[in-house]
Amino acid sequence: MTAIDDSTVRDPDTLRASMVRALRDQDAITSEPVAAAFATVPRHRFAPEAPLELAYDLHRTVPVKKDEHGLDISVMSAAHLQGVMLEQADIKPGTKVLEIGSGGYNAALIQELVGGDGVVTTVDIDRDVIDRARQCLDDAGYGQVKTVLADGESGVPDGAPYDRIIVTVAAWDIPASWINGLTGNGRLVVPLTVRGTTRSIAFDREGEGLLSRSYRLARFVPMQGEGAAKEERKALLRDGVAVQTDDARVRLAPEALNHALDTPRLVRWSGAAYDLPDELELYLTLNLPNAARLHASMDVVESGLVEASALLGVPALVSEDSIAYRTRREDGDTEGFESGVVAHGPQAEALADQYVELLRRWAQKHRRRGAAEIRYLPGPAPSPLPRGAVQKRHGVVAVTWH
Repeated sequence: MTAIDDSTVRDPDTLRASMVRALRDQDAITSEPVAAAFATVPRHRFAPEAPLELAYDLHRTVPVKKDEHGLDISVMSAAHLQGVMLEQADIKPGTKVLEIGSGGYNAALIQELVGGDGVVTTVDIDRDVIDRARQCLDDAGYGQVKTVLADGESGVPDGAPYDRIIVTVAAWDIPASWINGLTGNGRLVVPLTVRGTTRSIAFDREGEGLLSRSYRLARFVPMQGEGAAKEERKALLRDGVAVQTDDARVRLAPEALNHALDTPRLVRWSGAAYDLPDELELYLTLNLPNAARLHASMDVVESGLVEASALLGVPALVSEDSIAYRTRREDGDTEGFESGVVAHGPQAEALADQYVELLRRWAQKHRRRGAAEIRYLPGPAPSPLPRGAVQKRHGVVAVTWH
């Protein structure tokens, strides 16, 4: 359920109380301080143009600014995701917090958590966004929150070090300024995009690097400025079907891959259960060699050419002339689902075998929440790059599965 149960009620206090109850029920809020912050801050005051029902919806974002193409470049994040990230941050009274990516509302929540003795700074690269945040904060009674117009890639050195840094835009990498801007026992909560898949990761500082404490599914508008995502390569195979990757080692041959889709499909079933889809997707994304993401429109899926798993993007294994990706079917024995692979092209069998092996390995060894230990190691990447490691602009993301 996305909307608040009593969304027809026009009273914002009633809607806010219902939102908090629903966030608790869905475990987006698990602590009393975060619940109290959500119950106190008038969310609708930070979305004056939006209907009350939208402002207090659990899972929908509220548009703040669009680009010339009508795409959202700034939004007020969904309440559910804000709750999850604030729980990950574990903010204590009296601490100093930097928020990168501003809308005002999240900064107000953070101010409630740090209390009168804490300090909250929110930074954004867009003057329209930061000016709007300043006005909303003042109108809602949070004049003590500091607003800064700057590129978040550089942090805000004047206030460093911070006990917590919370990033509210999808980041392709972690600059040294964020790590160096933390106290020795500080925590960075960042929606980090790795091979096209984003997770909100709570990193604790570990020497010069970072070590994850938790990670959760997340979707955000991308970061702008110097920290903008590395150029992704996207190959349109035909209307409604595309593959994309940001890994320079993966070669995309659109004509050959498009031809592969016209060859008979090979389907292999793994015998492994399909569940915990966000954990499985992260595992596949980081462990498939030559990994890309396959996207397909609803029209293409309904035609039967591509499985429904590709509607939101599915981890794919590609070669110069073949492609394989995950699917599922109902498992009559368990009333659940079984993982499988669809493959096309001259190398379909080889790719399907590799993919099925990964699905079975996941099911046998790592099928649980929190199986990934994620480290960020700043500096040059080792050569050759270890398995499970992804090279970034400023360092390496290294993942170990337990």
